Amino acid sequence: MRKFVVAFICLLVSPLTLASTLNEINFFQLPGERFEVRMSFDTPPPQPKGYTIEKPARIVLDFPEVVSGLKERRFPLAVDNGQSAMVLTSEGRTRLILNLNDLASYTTRTDGNSFIVEVGAAKGSDTGQASRPAVEVATKSTFKENDTLGNQTKITNIDFRRGTAGEGRVIVTLSNPKISADMVGTGAGVKLSFKDAWLPPELRRRLDVVDFATPVSLVSATQEGETSVLNVSAGGDFDYLAYQTDNEYVLSIKPLTEQEKQEKKKDFEYTGEKLSLDFQDIEVRAVLQIIADFTELNLVASDTVQGRITLRLQNVPWDQALEMVLKNKGLDKRQVGNVLMVAPAAEIAERERQEITTKKQLEELAPLRTEYIRVRYANAKEMFELFSDGGGSGGGGGQGGNRATGSVLSERGQGVVDERTNSIIITDTAERIEAFKRLVDQIDIPIRQVMIEARIVIANTDFERELGIRWGGVGYNANRNRVIDFAGSQEGLDDEDGTHPSRWFNPGPDDDDNTLNLTENNVVDLAVNDPYASAAIGILTDSTYLDLELSALENSGYAEIVSQPKVITSDKQLAIIKSGKEIGFLETAPSGGTTTGFREAVLKLEVTPQITPDNRIIMDLNVWKDSVASIEVSGRPTLDITRLQTKVLVNNGQTVVLGGVFSLEGTKGENKVPVLGDIPYLGRLFKKTVDNQFKTELLIFVTPKLMSDTLAN
Repeated sequence: MRKFVVAFICLLVSPLTLASTLNEINFFQLPGERFEVRMSFDTPPPQPKGYTIEKPARIVLDFPEVVSGLKERRFPLAVDNGQSAMVLTSEGRTRLILNLNDLASYTTRTDGNSFIVEVGAAKGSDTGQASRPAVEVATKSTFKENDTLGNQTKITNIDFRRGTAGEGRVIVTLSNPKISADMVGTGAGVKLSFKDAWLPPELRRRLDVVDFATPVSLVSATQEGETSVLNVSAGGDFDYLAYQTDNEYVLSIKPLTEQEKQEKKKDFEYTGEKLSLDFQDIEVRAVLQIIADFTELNLVASDTVQGRITLRLQNVPWDQALEMVLKNKGLDKRQVGNVLMVAPAAEIAERERQEITTKKQLEELAPLRTEYIRVRYANAKEMFELFSDGGGSGGGGGQGGNRATGSVLSERGQGVVDERTNSIIITDTAERIEAFKRLVDQIDIPIRQVMIEARIVIANTDFERELGIRWGGVGYNANRNRVIDFAGSQEGLDDEDGTHPSRWFNPGPDDDDNTLNLTENNVVDLAVNDPYASAAIGILTDSTYLDLELSALENSGYAEIVSQPKVITSDKQLAIIKSGKEIGFLETAPSGGTTTGFREAVLKLEVTPQITPDNRIIMDLNVWKDSVASIEVSGRPTLDITRLQTKVLVNNGQTVVLGGVFSLEGTKGENKVPVLGDIPYLGRLFKKTVDNQFKTELLIFVTPKLMSDTLAN
């Protein structure tokens, strides 16, 4: 059994021991734009097989029964005509790939356990050493399915997607990112060519992508020799660009917006379908006939159109080609409907001059007629002034009329404005009257209206807190039979004649003048004025009275004043709304006497709206919110002024905050008896505290709303 296991292990190990191992690879620069690749093996190397590729330029050598012992697989080449080298091991062989800038010839030789490749040397050159025959070189010139080269340079997939902006995206997946692509715009769309790229038969198809709603309608993929070709058909006005990310080549075709169409038209005014013309010494009439057949237009050429021309135009708009031919031969064109007339420029100019002269003569002989034109929305007088000479206008029905400018009415035409019926009476030829009617119809339209709503919010918050104390007392000296005031003031004792304290609060019928006024006998008088609550305590003995009163006040309030003026006006028309009062007062006149003056304390809104084409509103705003603050002695009022003047652009129905003012007033005070009020705790009996806060916030909101057309009508 042991012998059997040993034999089995030898059979497994024997193939590995027979294979050579690549231990080292080095690169050396040689004179004459040549370089050398030296590969070191643990045994004499086998003879490799190889081939070359032109695009991308590379040399490939396969070493059978060789295993790579290198730590890396990719090596950058810092030599002339070299990009990189790769060493790959797979299925019992090791492949050396040399990526070059340009394909060059190479020779190989063996030196002991080393294999040397010299790139850039002539085949069969003498290296001065024992050389071996060059390896077999197979150059790929045609594509074959399932071979190594076909797997490396081919298109693996073609896909189509719609972008978020409505663009069509043709996505081509390549097996090698170095495959070169050529993009050319054609009359039908865009043509993509991938040179030396194999297109598998399953991808040679036509993709109908009309349902994606993009400018692209068809993607056709074919193989032309060694080049894969994609024809992308697109319609309408579009723009295209291409970019490549690794193995993905993306062609994006997007539709043009109206603004981009206008810009493109400015840059390139020709928009006809593209064609190609290649003729030598051909008659001009024949070229015009070819263009007429291409555009399906009827052609009328003058007898004076003669001459021959040589031209070669590739993929140009037909109107540009026609313009080039006409300019080259001094010709001009006029198109009426689907009829194209071509003649020398001087002949066309003379013909048009004669037509104008004839038309003017017919107009001078044409009969005049009078027509009554009713103006519905505009002011007839103001409208007629737009067309009258020198800015004058026809008066009412009884006044003479004015002749409007020649661009509107003829020299014989006249117009009269009837202000009573808001109408214009025109006397002119039928053609001029119809032109005037068309002009009135375009101008006499209802003006859009806007409702502007403003809100002025004033919020007031106030807080007040006061805490005070008052205490005092009196005493009675029995020996001297008199009253002693602790506070040192005699005002409260003026009516006392030394009566006993028991008579201070219980006087007899005849003792009304002997009562005691305790509020005027205070040691400390720091009480709150008009307190909301107070607490008092007193001590009365046979000879003494002592009282203490604590008073407090706390007040908080919130007030909100909302003013909401609203006004409706027409586009570009000033609107004013005002509400309030006028205050009269006497003031000195310049002559020295007195006169009556007035000041307004009003809420006022002035606005001039302008409606933009995208239904937004530009508002020129003036907002007043004035109120009476006080009246001076002279009777002149003092006003609190809140005003705003601005110009703002707002969306329809959007509320915007135009401005705001926030103010905060705070007051903290303390009244106390010197020294005594600073005593900790006990000093509270000798002080008064005040804490006041007043906050005001002003906000102005404006909301414009467009009136519906049905309501305006």
